[in-house]
Amino acid sequence: MARHDDQDPGLPIKLNPCSNGEFIPEPPSAVVREAVRRARAQADENARRTGMSRRAFLLSSMGAATTLAAVAACTSESARSTGSGTTAPGGSYVVPPEATVDRDAASRVLGGDEFIMDVQTHFLDNSHDVPNLGVMFPQNNCGEQDPRACFSVDKYLDLLYNKSDTNVVVISALPFAGSPLDSAVMKQTIELADRLCGDKRTLMQGEAHPGAGAIEQTLENMAQLKASLPIGAWKTYTHAGGKGWFLDDHDPAAPQVGQRFIDQARALGPKIIAVHKGFPGIGGDPVYSDPVDIGPAAKANPDVRFVVYHSGFEGTNGRVEKAYDERDAYGINRLIASVTRAGVGPGQNVYAEIGSTWRFVMGDTTQAAHVLGKLLKTFGEDNVVWGTDSIWYGSPQDQIQAFRTFEISREFQERFGYPELTPAVKAKIFGLTSARLYGIDPVTTRCRIDRDAIEQARLTSVEGNRTYGPVTARQVAAVARAELAPFASFT
Repeated sequence: MARHDDQDPGLPIKLNPCSNGEFIPEPPSAVVREAVRRARAQADENARRTGMSRRAFLLSSMGAATTLAAVAACTSESARSTGSGTTAPGGSYVVPPEATVDRDAASRVLGGDEFIMDVQTHFLDNSHDVPNLGVMFPQNNCGEQDPRACFSVDKYLDLLYNKSDTNVVVISALPFAGSPLDSAVMKQTIELADRLCGDKRTLMQGEAHPGAGAIEQTLENMAQLKASLPIGAWKTYTHAGGKGWFLDDHDPAAPQVGQRFIDQARALGPKIIAVHKGFPGIGGDPVYSDPVDIGPAAKANPDVRFVVYHSGFEGTNGRVEKAYDERDAYGINRLIASVTRAGVGPGQNVYAEIGSTWRFVMGDTTQAAHVLGKLLKTFGEDNVVWGTDSIWYGSPQDQIQAFRTFEISREFQERFGYPELTPAVKAKIFGLTSARLYGIDPVTTRCRIDRDAIEQARLTSVEGNRTYGPVTARQVAAVARAELAPFASFT
């Protein structure tokens, strides 16, 4: 058997395609394949230079810096060779060479003291009775005797608080009526986190499924949740968990439940609605995950704030995000068109969230620049919020480190009017905007352990830099079958 120190933990920045269960991951691009190859080779060299084992190096911040530097180099070389009229990618990871071999330099580049609030996180109640749900994800091989424990509360808190720089999390409801993540379990998790951290660091969403059965029952369920639990926002899926519907009720053939749901959220409070828009879902109807209803619903309900999960991003059929074109009804363009036509402008009541979206584009820095640039230009720097869809992808630390070093090129800023990704703008996206949205005070101290201990936890981790979530079409399909089984009567 290989010694623990020799075991390969994987690259610390997870570039290869992976899914949250809502889409089939695209094959890795040629640039990603070369960046992975180059990062592994350079990690071997840098480990020797620093006198570290290969495993320890890959689990360190220097390993992350080495990986990001490889992505930056490969994307730059690719841009120069395409003959597309530009000699540089639209965005890049800015990592000085010394950060790849010097721990202090790596910490200066990849570390930070920002307030980080993750508004889209998930785990599963270990007592759930939905057959095979979660067990289909590759993280069921996390080393626990019972695979369901890989999705447990303690695993969730460990990956988010101990193994990332996240300060505050929002537990997101799942697209199931009779959810495998019970609301009472969410409350218990909040209480546990408060005991561990000594601060209010965990919030929860109330789930609502207007398309599942009679709307009166959904509204009553919402009232019961609000009466008994500390609801921080309402979470809904217009394409899953029942029949498809729209927030603005524009389609008379669909259930006319959108405005009644919004009115109930307004009456009960808080007046925050998080809605999945984008990734069409495996087995769901992509018609209803289209963000076409966001603009009209926001315009008609200016006192309600709409947090658009995934920002309408699709990531399907090999297509990529480009500069906004109102004639191109694809991905994020659909969301931009919806709010623009409705007259909802920057800084108003629509917030763009980037959970799974940022993870998807991390290996394509030009696409990443278009995604972030379009969102910031349309919604304003005060209305783009951080989410990661963890723990489906494991610890979100690699997403955090990549975002800290990412910049939109000067050329793209001038050509498309994208704003500069300054530290102040990143700080708003990371958490300051969400703190204002949820009405909480930013808590910049780490939960339970300090930064050195977080680094040490990474170095001694048995799991390594594990990618969670399905990585093949077959795995995604298996997850979908398990997810859809309880809802056969609604479809």
